[in-house]
Amino acid sequence: MRLPTTYRLPILSTSSTRTFASSSLRQVYRRSPKFLLREEDRLDVELDDVLEYENSGEQPPEDTTVAGHILLEQQRQLLHYMRLIEHECPKLVAFRKPFNPPPLEVAPLVVRSISYGGEEHPATAKRAITVPVAKLPLKNDIAIHKMKLLAGIRWCPEPPKDSGISVSENAGAHGYIKISCEDFPRPAMNLKWASDTLDKLVDEANNNTRFADIPLDMRHLDAKAQKVSKGGRGVQKGRPPSIRDFPKEWLPSPRLESAPTSQPASAA
Repeated sequence: MRLPTTYRLPILSTSSTRTFASSSLRQVYRRSPKFLLREEDRLDVELDDVLEYENSGEQPPEDTTVAGHILLEQQRQLLHYMRLIEHECPKLVAFRKPFNPPPLEVAPLVVRSISYGGEEHPATAKRAITVPVAKLPLKNDIAIHKMKLLAGIRWCPEPPKDSGISVSENAGAHGYIKISCEDFPRPAMNLKWASDTLDKLVDEANNNTRFADIPLDMRHLDAKAQKVSKGGRGVQKGRPPSIRDFPKEWLPSPRLESAPTSQPASAA
């Protein structure tokens, strides 16, 4: 088949059909997040600049990937803080002061709080107070005994492990009382409730001398010792309660058995 003489094949110029390959410099600029580039490092790359760079015949620079830039940024941040630790932290020695906790005689009430480094958590509103019974304003030994009865399971002979009170402090002659509260949304409200509850217990213990003949209920201490397998009353699991589980003060006095009056007749 012969083409007509007026027909000509379309000859496209190489300049119009040229496919431009993106240089590595432009690829890095496209892949790199803007937060990794400072203001002075950001490049305003235009198409003419890319064409001029490609026509110059220079070797394109070798650059890393986005993950490499992120790793380098993390290393720069680490080195920044390491320099601060090395050069700035020694200056803080001038502001160092020894920590001397107040003795229990001056501040017998110990307040415990929980913090998660500024993060919101329901437990951050909780407040717990611990106080030695010997440091409370109680009138006599009867009031101290009644205070232990009113405290119930919140009384223990040893300081709680999370109270901040050391066993070496000579304040545990009558044990310790711990009261905690987390019912209110504000920490100050929980602390106020625990403090008011302790004041009410002290006033009630000094009010009258009733309950003087009632022994202390130590079952919560026995249950705690049994839970950690350290012994205590009722260690044997599955054993039914018996008379030995009751306090001796609650048991009646033993009755003397009368001597037998007659002997059984012997067989003839």
